[in-house]
Amino acid sequence: MTAYLQLHEVKKLPRVPLTGNIDITYRCNNNCRHCWLRIPQNAEEQTDELTFDEIKTIVDEARKAGCRTWNLSGGEPMLRNDFAEIFDYITSKTVSYTLNTNGTLITPGIARLLKRKGSKLIALYGATAEVHDRVTRNPGSFEAFMQGVSYLKEAEAGFIIQVIPMRSNWQQYNKMLDLAKSLSSTFRIGSSWLYFSACGSRQKNLEIESERLFPKEVLGLDPPNPGYDFLFDEKTCDMDSDNTHQMDDRIFTKCILSRNVFHIDPYGGMSFCSFIKDPDLRFNLRNGSVQEAWEDFIPALAEKIRAGEEYIQNCGSCEKRQDCHWCGAYAYLEHRRFSAPIHYLCDIAKENQQSKKEWEKYHRRFFQIAGITIQVDSDLPINESTYLPKFNVFETKSPGMDRIHLHIHFQIPDLKGKNLGQEVYRKAPLAIYRCRNNWIYLGISTDPSDPAYHRLAVFNENHSRGEIYVDRPDLYAKGGNESLTFFATDQILLARILAERQGFSIHASGVSIKGNGLLFVGQSGSGKSTIVDMLKDDGEILCD
Repeated sequence: MTAYLQLHEVKKLPRVPLTGNIDITYRCNNNCRHCWLRIPQNAEEQTDELTFDEIKTIVDEARKAGCRTWNLSGGEPMLRNDFAEIFDYITSKTVSYTLNTNGTLITPGIARLLKRKGSKLIALYGATAEVHDRVTRNPGSFEAFMQGVSYLKEAEAGFIIQVIPMRSNWQQYNKMLDLAKSLSSTFRIGSSWLYFSACGSRQKNLEIESERLFPKEVLGLDPPNPGYDFLFDEKTCDMDSDNTHQMDDRIFTKCILSRNVFHIDPYGGMSFCSFIKDPDLRFNLRNGSVQEAWEDFIPALAEKIRAGEEYIQNCGSCEKRQDCHWCGAYAYLEHRRFSAPIHYLCDIAKENQQSKKEWEKYHRRFFQIAGITIQVDSDLPINESTYLPKFNVFETKSPGMDRIHLHIHFQIPDLKGKNLGQEVYRKAPLAIYRCRNNWIYLGISTDPSDPAYHRLAVFNENHSRGEIYVDRPDLYAKGGNESLTFFATDQILLARILAERQGFSIHASGVSIKGNGLLFVGQSGSGKSTIVDMLKDDGEILCD
């Protein structure tokens, strides 16, 4: 087992720039109270923005280096007169894409263009024109948002409503959710807490601070053990990410050397993260290539950015670190120092720790088999009757070194229009897909003409983490569930994780007689059950 763990600690995927994030402008027609990036729509910086030809060159270079996914954002990207040409070119050179927009500038022509398969996130700032327009400080923005959504529906271009909560619209939060559900089959919550401004303006930061929710409210939006949302490409960290202590003050080493993501600002500055705004930490693509930035400039930043003693004495050694959103990039926005604590995040971490104690008591259980601990977290409480009594013998109070994390959710995401990757297996009741570094399992009908699915599971590369979505919370609450994964059998998971460890499962019956174990192995119908039944008066049947 030790050898297995050591092997997987050093196992690394090739460092390839798979996902590109590009902000094609920071100009915006809205002037949102919480926005950390926006500049006026006619700002003089417009003349410094990358031209369409420059963007094409960057996209071509990135594709040659390995980029297969692009996330387009701003500002409001549709403010650019050449948005349609940029969008068409980028999406024609990628496997998948995500577009972030406020939706107010969508025309029928753009809506037809957005039919191209990919994720479109449309930001919602209020449930009524009064609140929405107060947030955007752009009279008529709610009406324009609704018109843009209407154009998308007419064009049958799927989209996701992104609800943006803050102090100015918090009283309408539930109504915003209801509106989002009425407009689209898919919605999500935007950032649960707000970052300070990229420009460092004290006045703007005070305004953003006034829009921040209270820590308990943030936790309600972003609870402990949130489900990994594999559906949205803008997630920059994968299922293997963590917030472990790092006593070394090279705080971005892991981000730089283990992630396959890069960011390009409207002026051709390239770095490893969209939150890195120090110009000295951005490579000027007008003076070099994407490959130079990726292979030479960005790796050098791992050593260049040092947080020093302030970090080591505070966040780097803090007991709340694993429950905290702190990042050096956020610290720079907050204090202009990569090393600085963010007290707002400290308060959220305190709430997080308290909430996790409650979660661990009512929503978490550990089961151990073959030396492997399966940790089950459930959005609904787990009690003594949740699973069949057969699981009792496997339950343990604490995890071992080798742990598998499962998280059970009770609403299945809408997969319409989503790229599930390559289908590698299909035979009812199961279909399996390979999607980037994830494995996707669908519970499907035995009727080939029925497209419905009643289970969804998403696992990371080595199946050490899994998010499981089921559609029957009533059956879960009823109790007596027959599997931890809520698929027909847990063998689907066990077969894979045993194989990862050079183990295997066998079809057998076992009996204990006077402390001696007997195992009868064979295919169905070979007589195993008959033999152990004959021996039941002389010993204890362990499994059949």
